[in-house]
Amino acid sequence: MFPSQVPRPVHILSPDLISKLKNSIEATLVAVIKQNKHTRYFSESPVFADFHSALRDLGRDQDDDISDDIFLETFRSTIPLTSYESYEPFANKFLAETCREDDVRDMFSPGLPYYIGVTSSTSSPKPKLFCRYRHQPPRHDILKDAGQTFCTFSLHYRQLVQVQNRNGDTVAAIPAGLGSSGMFRMRNGLDVANDHLNIKLAGDWAISPIAVGFVREYRTFLLTHTLFALANSKIETICILFSTSAVDMIRYMEEEWDTLLASIETGELPQWDGTQHVREYLQPHFPPRPERAAELRAVDKAADQPGWLVEIWPMLKTIFSIGSGVFSVAVPKLRFYSGPDVQLCGLGFATSEAYIATVYDPSDLNLFKVTSEDIIEYLDVTKEENVSGIVPPWLVEVGKHYEIVCTTRDGLWRYRFGDVVEIAGFDPTDGTPIIRYFERRNIVTWMAGGLLTEKHITAAILAVQDTLAPITEFTAIVDSHSGIPTLGYLVEVHGELHPDAAKAPMKLHNELCRLNEEFDPQRMQIPTIRVLKPGTFAEYRQWRIEVTNSGSGQAKVPVLLWDMVAQERMLARVQRELNGNSNGGIVEGSP
Repeated sequence: MFPSQVPRPVHILSPDLISKLKNSIEATLVAVIKQNKHTRYFSESPVFADFHSALRDLGRDQDDDISDDIFLETFRSTIPLTSYESYEPFANKFLAETCREDDVRDMFSPGLPYYIGVTSSTSSPKPKLFCRYRHQPPRHDILKDAGQTFCTFSLHYRQLVQVQNRNGDTVAAIPAGLGSSGMFRMRNGLDVANDHLNIKLAGDWAISPIAVGFVREYRTFLLTHTLFALANSKIETICILFSTSAVDMIRYMEEEWDTLLASIETGELPQWDGTQHVREYLQPHFPPRPERAAELRAVDKAADQPGWLVEIWPMLKTIFSIGSGVFSVAVPKLRFYSGPDVQLCGLGFATSEAYIATVYDPSDLNLFKVTSEDIIEYLDVTKEENVSGIVPPWLVEVGKHYEIVCTTRDGLWRYRFGDVVEIAGFDPTDGTPIIRYFERRNIVTWMAGGLLTEKHITAAILAVQDTLAPITEFTAIVDSHSGIPTLGYLVEVHGELHPDAAKAPMKLHNELCRLNEEFDPQRMQIPTIRVLKPGTFAEYRQWRIEVTNSGSGQAKVPVLLWDMVAQERMLARVQRELNGNSNGGIVEGSP
């Protein structure tokens, strides 16, 4: 659906839309309750004891004896807000040294999960596991009719859970790893048990053969996908999970331009690290293309060419990538290289736990329509953090902020995601809420008499780009180098620093105080800004993937970086530092 066809969200629901939305949501909720009420987690966790007790008190032992209204009322009155604390001991059963079918079947949803999503642990000290089951095929396929597609899919998993029956025979193999990898497998029927066959396939949905998805090393992963895409002049669509990874891809492509073109010309694959185990499967799909190599040599390297991607792929129409939240910082650079005629579109609002919302308006990277396949409730951030603060979808208010709470077919029950959204309106066709991502609901740190949130940190640095330089990526640290803790930004920029860049720290200080009036300007130290060498964040992603054995789509850079090893790696790549001295002046120099 193109922007001209997207109906403008309405701000007030009519009685008819309220009725339509409520009936649809309640029917879905009843179906989820009936499907999952006998699962191990829901039956055995003490968190849900009140639900079962309430039904017993009504003398209703069989589902046939329970009306839909009773299910709904019992759910609303007895199911509390839940967190990973109640879910974790049940999920960990899949990681037992010997995973027995009797111990894990029907754990969160009927049957066995298709894959186990493992979080990136960006905002928590250790990864979390979420079992995802096969349901009806998704209704929304953004790549349908996308033409020749350059898609950087990954099939990597951290471990393979072998589920055994009582005789010790393996009855299922469940990949545990990157959620997007598991979803890609499930959507395209790439069962892990058939990987010995999958690895030989060309793949009908993307230019790259399936074997590229088994490359784990981040740089090589992106370069190998890029190699197959460069060899095809008819690419119409690019699909890369995060906008920051799209920028990494462009950087790598420019750095390896001569190698890529020589390989396309000869049909000989480069000897990149991490491809040894897939080379024999890649080679049959990579014949020599000297004519295409000649076309690309006429284009030459990017060298900061606006619209470079269209020079490479003249038929390019659309780039799909997550560009909301912290990933929005890379969007301007991606637009620079794609040019004005290529549409940048989001991929939806998804997490390892659940799929929250689809893209609503392709021209807006932060506008989503909430899914109708699971139950999304809204916890008012201005109220107490319990069920009394939950607002149903038909009663949310435009402009207000709510934390997402999910009840899903995969067995989450009023689970708190920690993501805060803003209500942008309602779909006039069915009343579904239209949302924007706002921030993570957590207190990042306490500073200068006020709470410093992810939103403050992000908004402040983006507000000083006109003084500093266009920022392509950033993170922040609590900087104690001067003896008094302050906020320290680590940034990569596009191009040269502006002439007035030395004024950026003071402007940043003023912006932080403006964003949160609780901050005491006298106590708030002037933030530091360290400009990093180009490619530092790409190097961080590669390092992070290696040390965590995660997939190539699972190396998010946190807004506030606490990992001391990661901090040291980045601080070793500082090119220039801007900071404030004790008199409020600006000092410029090396770290």
